[in-house]
Amino acid sequence: MAKQKTLKPFGIADKLGYMFGDFGNDFTFILSTMILTKFYTDVMVVDAAVVGFIMMLSRFIDAITDVTMGRICDAAKPTAAGKFKPWLLRMCIPVAFSSFVMYAPGFISSSASGWSDGVKIVYLGISYILWGSFCYTGVNIPYGSMASAISSDPNDCASLSTFRTLGGTLAGIVIGMGVPMLAYDSVVGPGGEKLSILNGTKVAWIALACSVLAVVCYLMAYRMITERVEYKVPKKQEKTSILKMLKNAARNRALISIIVASILMLLAQLTMQNMGSYIYPDYYGSNMGQVLSTVAMTVSMIIAAVMAKPLAAKYGKAEVSVVSCLFATAVCLLTWFLRPQQMWVFIALQSLNWLGLGMFSMVCWALITDVIDYSEIKNGVREDGSVYALYSFARKLGQAVAAGLSGWLLSAIGYNGEAAKLKIPQTDAVKEGMFDITTLVPAIGFLLLALVLWFWYPLHKKQVDANVATLKAKRGE
Repeated sequence: MAKQKTLKPFGIADKLGYMFGDFGNDFTFILSTMILTKFYTDVMVVDAAVVGFIMMLSRFIDAITDVTMGRICDAAKPTAAGKFKPWLLRMCIPVAFSSFVMYAPGFISSSASGWSDGVKIVYLGISYILWGSFCYTGVNIPYGSMASAISSDPNDCASLSTFRTLGGTLAGIVIGMGVPMLAYDSVVGPGGEKLSILNGTKVAWIALACSVLAVVCYLMAYRMITERVEYKVPKKQEKTSILKMLKNAARNRALISIIVASILMLLAQLTMQNMGSYIYPDYYGSNMGQVLSTVAMTVSMIIAAVMAKPLAAKYGKAEVSVVSCLFATAVCLLTWFLRPQQMWVFIALQSLNWLGLGMFSMVCWALITDVIDYSEIKNGVREDGSVYALYSFARKLGQAVAAGLSGWLLSAIGYNGEAAKLKIPQTDAVKEGMFDITTLVPAIGFLLLALVLWFWYPLHKKQVDANVATLKAKRGE
């Protein structure tokens, strides 16, 4: 490893730049998790189970594209701007454009909803795969791998993890508040009920705005971040095949367990986000509930950001994550048992869930840095891009599992996508089923996540400190 002494030291510009990078990522990622399923069930009138199946199926393509992109990053020769950073510039336009294409039928929503089922399914499949499996992969893998190239100090990496999560939180605020306020029409049903109906044209305009803002954020990240750590890749590593890399990964307990943990975390997180588009408009009859929920989530994430780093430094990242996930499990089960009819009570309980999730979210990217260090010690080679690619694939798989499971469960409880077109409410049985999905699925995800981190994931505080010392000695630091 060679450090560029002429480069400016790690500082606030790197942290803010890394924050803008995830801000850009989540302008398209959070938008898809929050509204895409609702857009295709209510505007395009595609069965929720079909939407979930397409999202799940596309993730198998990611098994190839994510790993391939990781290997490209590892084998790439650094440019004047660095090894990973140039990809932000190369891919910002493609990822933004492909995201917008998914929602473009909203501009002709009346005509598009009349397309044959086959045409709608093909359009969704192609546009979703183009965005998620190719364009988003092309920018997200280098962006995530870049953290260890910005600084080799584990405390700096922890700071980058926190700022990355803050970037995602900011995007969540903008999208979480903007979409419910702008994308819905308030109408009165045949029985005098107040209904919130998703407007396809408005969604398309929102998607276009998010794409433009994503490009701006990527450019800000490119300008502010400095890669100052260069790992010399040995010839042995350059010739490592993807098959050998996968074999190494299969024997890597830390990597496999954190991949499983990531899938479970996203199962809980994205189920809450996905179902927010249904529970507030359909169960509580208020799309503004999503806005209030976003405010509550933001407060919880800020509290988590303040608490996470000192607690993780004292007790360990994995240890703190276990406690926070068990707390979130208890809150989910309490919410399911109480079944509050007052929306503000439900939002207050959800904010406690976000606090528990936020503690893990604030340190999860630093956990990946620990896994990369562990892998270098175990395998003798450093594969930042490859490890991050596998982790990114796990996150996409978690996204797909959450979307697929939510879609299948909505279909199973009898959710009627045409109700929005007919301006009629869902049945009471469907509404109660929505509540069960919103609370019990995250509870299961949080509980399993805590068990994985405590019993399977090996990098608790004592081992992480030992690994850092080993690598510092190896590099002569």
